[in-house]
Amino acid sequence: MDHFLQSWSQAAMTSLGFFWMALWAFAFGYLISSLIQVLVTQKRMQEKMGKSGFKSVALGTFFGFISSSCSFAALSTTRAIFQRGAGFIPSIAFLLASTNLVIELGIVIGIFLGWQFIVGEYIGGILLIAFAWLFVKLTNPKKLIENAREHLSNDEEDNTKTSNWKKKITSQEGWQQIGMKYVMEWQMVWKDVLIGFTVAGIISAFVPKEFFETLFIGSGTVDAGGFSFFEVLFQTLIGPIAAFLTFIGSMGNIPLAALLFDHGVSFAGVMAFIFSDLVVLPILRINAKYYGWKMALYIMMLLLTCLVATSLVLHYGFAALDLLPNFTGENSIIKRDMFKLDYGFVLNIIFLFISAILGLLWWKSKGEHHHGHNHGNDDVSITEKILKVVSSIAIVWLVGGVIVNIMV
Repeated sequence: MDHFLQSWSQAAMTSLGFFWMALWAFAFGYLISSLIQVLVTQKRMQEKMGKSGFKSVALGTFFGFISSSCSFAALSTTRAIFQRGAGFIPSIAFLLASTNLVIELGIVIGIFLGWQFIVGEYIGGILLIAFAWLFVKLTNPKKLIENAREHLSNDEEDNTKTSNWKKKITSQEGWQQIGMKYVMEWQMVWKDVLIGFTVAGIISAFVPKEFFETLFIGSGTVDAGGFSFFEVLFQTLIGPIAAFLTFIGSMGNIPLAALLFDHGVSFAGVMAFIFSDLVVLPILRINAKYYGWKMALYIMMLLLTCLVATSLVLHYGFAALDLLPNFTGENSIIKRDMFKLDYGFVLNIIFLFISAILGLLWWKSKGEHHHGHNHGNDDVSITEKILKVVSSIAIVWLVGGVIVNIMV
């Protein structure tokens, strides 16, 4: 019993420490995202994205880069862009960029994993789009695309208000919109983050190293270049399966990815795990609702194929340049002093203050504007209900762990 209580306390404090380490990065990223969403409207994106071609794909990638990283929001925006005439490939480019090339994700990856993984994330995001383009060209799903457009309803209105961005940035109403977007960003991801960080703490305290060595064949190798091709390939295939089972979005999965690296999983396996936020069951169900099951399964196969190919290219590309990250006990995420007084602590205080101001702006304007985030389908509602239940359990677990930590 004493051992369980000690592990419970350790798990809860590790989870809270993980969140404290990443808090300023989340706040900074969502502030930038909120500014961009208010100043660059979805209508302007749609006007610029054509049917196909390099320019359209490049614009889809750019607009994805400056958009939200929430998977559900990315799906909804991608559907709207595709529905209003954007080509299938530019739409997929937007989807991949909006979940892999966003600023806050790179910052959080840097905090937990290091610069090689940041480079891998951004180069990998570009590779994902390039492989997706190639996949679509080779498979030529013309009939599927036509059926998907027919499957979409055509009665959705664009209520986006356009105005001069300079007026928005200098007006109270503009900053109220920014505050609303900022709060909406947190509303979209807090459950994923809470569950992901709680699970990471539980795994760090309760799951033995032997489990990872069994699940990820070859893990535990000290030399990053010591993996055989079979081991790298197997870990790259297992990464998406592990992500599928976590049921968590990319932002919540980063500390779990750090734990995988701590336990000796290869660079390719960790990157495949991070890239897999769009191949989980809720995403499949939502795509089926939007486009039909045939197109949803096609998109799933496209994403799986591209993320495996991208992870392998990254692994062996980094190996050729002698840049593969090596795990040592010194850079273990668990051994860091997460609450020490450093630049992260100061940045957390600054961004908590900024968040309070934006939250106040949101509070003042919430009676005047509709600020809920409605994904528009029953599958998201079911997923949200499940996440709320699990989130409540996570809160009870964390509070209990803190109490145990104080008492013990």
